[in-house]
Amino acid sequence: MSQVLRTAALMALIVVAVCRGNAFAQSAHVSMVFVGDLMLADFPGQRIKQGHNPFKPFASILNKSDIRIGNLECVISTMGAAEDKPFTFRAHPRVLKLLKKHFDAVSLANNHTGDFGHAAFAQMLGFLTQAKMPFFGGGQDLQQAHQPLLFKRKGITIAVLGYNEFFPRSFEADVDRPGSAWSDDEQVAADIKAAREVHHADVVIPFMHWGVEDEPYATTRQQSLARLMIDAGADAVVGSHPHVTQNTEFYKGRPIVYSLGNFVFDGYSSLENTTGWALQLDVDSTGVQQARIHVARIDRYATPHPSRKDAGQCWQRGKSSFEDCRP
Repeated sequence: MSQVLRTAALMALIVVAVCRGNAFAQSAHVSMVFVGDLMLADFPGQRIKQGHNPFKPFASILNKSDIRIGNLECVISTMGAAEDKPFTFRAHPRVLKLLKKHFDAVSLANNHTGDFGHAAFAQMLGFLTQAKMPFFGGGQDLQQAHQPLLFKRKGITIAVLGYNEFFPRSFEADVDRPGSAWSDDEQVAADIKAAREVHHADVVIPFMHWGVEDEPYATTRQQSLARLMIDAGADAVVGSHPHVTQNTEFYKGRPIVYSLGNFVFDGYSSLENTTGWALQLDVDSTGVQQARIHVARIDRYATPHPSRKDAGQCWQRGKSSFEDCRP
């Protein structure tokens, strides 16, 4: 074979390889699952001590995802005194083994991770770090609490941020104090922009703790903040706290799921409080491709089960609303 032919053949192979590489980059996607409130103290904690795994019924759905995230609605600690409030939740460090098995990260931005004081919160950070359990929405100081947690999967960089909007602000991290990240509009917008410009994230998703308990619809505050975050560069907005699921919306083509409701939580009996959502988001380098809501029914043992009667809701990029999933 002549030198010219060998060169032409080599160039053809390079072109094919580049095309295949570009096609892979364009088609690559990462599957994420977000679940709502995980309260692993009290009765759920006692069940875990006895060997029960509250995540087992959802394991097949969780295990199919590349990234699994939940809102840790308690402090994991062995110290501290309960704050003066109606409900305080403190889980034993033994729950970390199950968290590590089923989740890739937890949000600490809520109104219960500070239930036993800042020292207990700091101890929890140590337990999570020792267990190699990533967290966000909280930290040893203000700067760490507002840092995005970065995931790099399949050539895509994904940033998640967490913020609490539920008072009191005494649980908030400060320059010299551990705690959770408080939702201040200007700071939230700056954090989202920094996730893109400084940390070079392809996808940015804030996970909020907001809204009014037992209200099925988002407040005007939630709506305005969700829009502000998307205007700042968020690709989707996910929320929890109301202990019920709330409505969904789309703004500039990007999904807003205001509340996922409870996931592992005891003390409730109504259908609204014992129904939760596991939100699956498939993302590529340009944002959210598609989404699916898996409906969870929480039994009397505080264990969520995939609903056999509800196929859930689905959405694809370009659509303006969620629709019933096809069988």
